[in-house]
Amino acid sequence: MDNQVALDALVAKAALGDMVFPTHADIALRVRRALDNPDCAISELSKLISAEPILSTKVVSIANSVAYNPSGRAVSDVRSAVSRLGFTTLRSMATAVIVRQMEGMAHSSEHLALAHRLWEHSANVAALARVIARHVTKQDPEAAFFAGIVHEVGGFYLISRAAEFPGLLENGLEAWHNDTEAKLGHIVLRALDVPENILGAIESLWGGYLAMPATSLGDTLLLADQLSPVESPLAELSGMGKQGMLADIELLVDGETLTSILADSAEELASLTATLNS
Repeated sequence: MDNQVALDALVAKAALGDMVFPTHADIALRVRRALDNPDCAISELSKLISAEPILSTKVVSIANSVAYNPSGRAVSDVRSAVSRLGFTTLRSMATAVIVRQMEGMAHSSEHLALAHRLWEHSANVAALARVIARHVTKQDPEAAFFAGIVHEVGGFYLISRAAEFPGLLENGLEAWHNDTEAKLGHIVLRALDVPENILGAIESLWGGYLAMPATSLGDTLLLADQLSPVESPLAELSGMGKQGMLADIELLVDGETLTSILADSAEELASLTATLNS
């Protein structure tokens, strides 16, 4: 089957609501819904998170990371971690669990390897976006972190359904960037109730235009994506790889270079990335 035809069929199925998410992501989805309730009590939220071992482990881990625990005072229980992180970060972590579990929906070892590398890329982009937002573009760091986590969710969905279209990921993906990534991405992001400001930032990423100086949430995500040490395997398959041309990106921010800012934040970046990849 021609790749464009296969991609169009996948988008059409998704648009009709024929979407499949990991069955074991149910509690993470329930946490997302609970976080949208302004009357949600921390005690009840903590109980709900504790019922999902992967999510509860990640919540405590990230609460103890350099990014969220600069004082070095460790917490060991979910309720204390919830209090430290706040609802915005918890929403990101619940979504990260859902996206990460989509990685396991791949139906072959080759596709699983692609999904694993795509998650490594997403984790690096999320960590970089948080640091860039705080130090460079002056955007909300948690919004940037969330955008980085979900910016490739359409790609994860593509990999999870690729077995239905033999050869789709083996024959090159030039058609992926011919609006297909944006079409499928929109559908999956809306199914996950991603906020409009995050969707707008990801649309900027799909558009591919990085403004200089970088100031918006979209610029933040673009810059993080271009600086990620792990490239998206789907970008490579589609012939849109960076091929080293962005290695010389440099900015001057309040007298500091971007390189020095990232170097000073190396421990934070490593801590965030390791937590997401664990």
